[in-house]
Amino acid sequence: MIRYCEEKKLFQLDTINTTYVIGLTQEGYVGHVYYGDRLFGEAVSTLLRTEEPPFTPSKNLREKSAFLDFFPMEYPTGGIGDYRESCLDVRNEAGSKAAEILYFSHVITNGKPRLEGLPASFGNDDEVQTLVITCKDLVLGLSVDLMYSVFEKEDVIVRSTHVTNEGSQTLRLEKVYSACLDMDNENFELLNLHGSWARERHIQRRELAYGKQLMSSLKGESSHQEHPFQALVTKGCDQEHGKVYAMHFVYSGNFIAQTERTQFDMVRMVMGISAEEFCWQLTPGSSFQAPEVVCVYSSEGLGKMSRSYHDFYRSHMIRSPYNHSKRPILINNWEATYFNFDTQKLLAIAKEAKACGIEMLVMDDGWFGHRNNDDSSLGDWKVNTDKIKGGLKYLVDEVNKIGLEFGIWFEPEMISPDSDLYRAHPDWAIHIDGRAATQSRCQYVLDLSRKEVRDYVYDQVSAILHSANIRYVKWDMNRQLSDLGSSYLSADHKEELFHRYVLGVYELQERLVTEFPNLLLENCSGGGARFDPGMLYYSPQIWCSDDTDAIERLLIQEGTSLIYPLCSMGAHVSDCPNHTVGRVTPFETRGHVALAGTFGYELDVTKIPKEDREQIPQQIAMYHKYHELVREGDYYRIASYSENHLYDCWAVSAKDKSEVLATYVQVLSTPNAHSRKLYLKGFEPQAVYRLEETGETFTGEILEKYGYLIRPLWGDFRSKLLHFTKI
Repeated sequence: MIRYCEEKKLFQLDTINTTYVIGLTQEGYVGHVYYGDRLFGEAVSTLLRTEEPPFTPSKNLREKSAFLDFFPMEYPTGGIGDYRESCLDVRNEAGSKAAEILYFSHVITNGKPRLEGLPASFGNDDEVQTLVITCKDLVLGLSVDLMYSVFEKEDVIVRSTHVTNEGSQTLRLEKVYSACLDMDNENFELLNLHGSWARERHIQRRELAYGKQLMSSLKGESSHQEHPFQALVTKGCDQEHGKVYAMHFVYSGNFIAQTERTQFDMVRMVMGISAEEFCWQLTPGSSFQAPEVVCVYSSEGLGKMSRSYHDFYRSHMIRSPYNHSKRPILINNWEATYFNFDTQKLLAIAKEAKACGIEMLVMDDGWFGHRNNDDSSLGDWKVNTDKIKGGLKYLVDEVNKIGLEFGIWFEPEMISPDSDLYRAHPDWAIHIDGRAATQSRCQYVLDLSRKEVRDYVYDQVSAILHSANIRYVKWDMNRQLSDLGSSYLSADHKEELFHRYVLGVYELQERLVTEFPNLLLENCSGGGARFDPGMLYYSPQIWCSDDTDAIERLLIQEGTSLIYPLCSMGAHVSDCPNHTVGRVTPFETRGHVALAGTFGYELDVTKIPKEDREQIPQQIAMYHKYHELVREGDYYRIASYSENHLYDCWAVSAKDKSEVLATYVQVLSTPNAHSRKLYLKGFEPQAVYRLEETGETFTGEILEKYGYLIRPLWGDFRSKLLHFTKI
């Protein structure tokens, strides 16, 4: 997968369909040569343009700054004359900020090293090969490892950076990004994801202008509003055609994803931890590991990019034993009861749920402390026996007797002002001394940079899980970080708090999945505010959004499935009128949309209309029939409601193309309309397929090239499944 040509001083990284080339100048600058379609011969270094003015510094030291501001750097540094966005800014003890790293050595190994304290991709020696290029700044005594792991089958290259202080002075790392991609502009457009609470990860596409265009978060989490993903696409790029250069950050805190179009019509993509409110003290002998960036190139449009990311995350990021197995169909009591529940209410829901075929009851917020609304008791993880009469074990045992498994909700990272924990340890909340702390949802954030806080939180959660037969945990985080201050960190380390907080979250979840390896963990952050690859390392699924409306979910789930496998998207059937938008949609449509995710229920099954309740066994049978196909199959986007504003369609194809399940949603009915033509995907062209619903037969190429005609459905918000099997 990785070759080095000593004569040409070129590294060539090959996947099945792509090639990435890195070149060295005679001075030791590490340059980007090529990223694109697979090269089956040896690359050449001409794209570095080192034989053109202003030439390399050894030939023309007079114009070194002009050279640095033009050369396509693999990992640019600040303060020496490259005025584009840098990836590494270092300040020495004298207060000067400058770094210049040059090639020192390299090593190529089979497999993939772990990253200490961080989520990271994994693979065996046959699946991945890793290149580490070590560069050094001899003035600072700084060593920088540029790491590239090549996952051949998935067409993925994972990048990260490791920095070590080998000198005698303490250095301040004021910026440490993880990856950079410098290349010529190809009339690119910029594609990314934006949103807000209840409308996360909507697709945004715009012309790439001169200057810097960025997505970022300073909220201490990847956030509802922005997403740590960016892609450059050529004009006219669609699901099947056009070039895509994509970066996705394996991190759950502050980030920057930026693309800069320069004066010479080049582009520089960078990604990493946001430099704002970040500074890391690097004492002699110490090091800093930056998180990973997952890079994908596709010359077959967005669809190929999506399938590369999906395969990669399923095979090399998600570790849970549930990754390739059926998830239990759960019912969550949040939208059913909110805080108004007790043991008898939960048991009544469980009995009716069992009769419908549901497999797990999840008890959401409100079971602990004296929490009857959202203004108290976070941090006091003691069962409220006024609500849970008989105690938690009694409730769980009774639910198990009914025949359901049991799950529970936590918000371990938070603390309420009205809590025993806050009264005992007010300094455990993140705050600035002398300033009134900002509340959000009537809560503060615990300082997880402190070991005693992490230990307390973990012991509380662990004790609850040991007290009863609990098989599932929903881990929530309902507010962002603010008032960045810690009585634990000295003044020189205050700007480390954001990153240390994220490392604390990772440590807690690592301890959890290690002690409880068979626990189904679902991450959540007010819905989808921390839906990122870092969280997937610990939990196989993430609650996609607090908005469960089927039509809003079309937009949310389209943007999410652009880069995440369907099996990672927490999706439930909820009651109507929908609690977020008030829309009324057919129960059948709600089930079809939730099927493109983990599938479950978010309603009071004892109160919903009889005709809805009678559909639940049919929907559960539908899930059992298709869950493996949806979880493991190849995803194809057929039509986009976000673009046409009338209908939506996607398909999942088995890896061997033996079956294809297409989901069609007619959002708005159109009067006096003919049938709609769908160009379905995922078929073997010459094979014959039977449509299960009608018995009709088609060849794969007819369905993909001629198209399939679907007649107008009666009414708005109607949906239909089309299941084709190869005969």
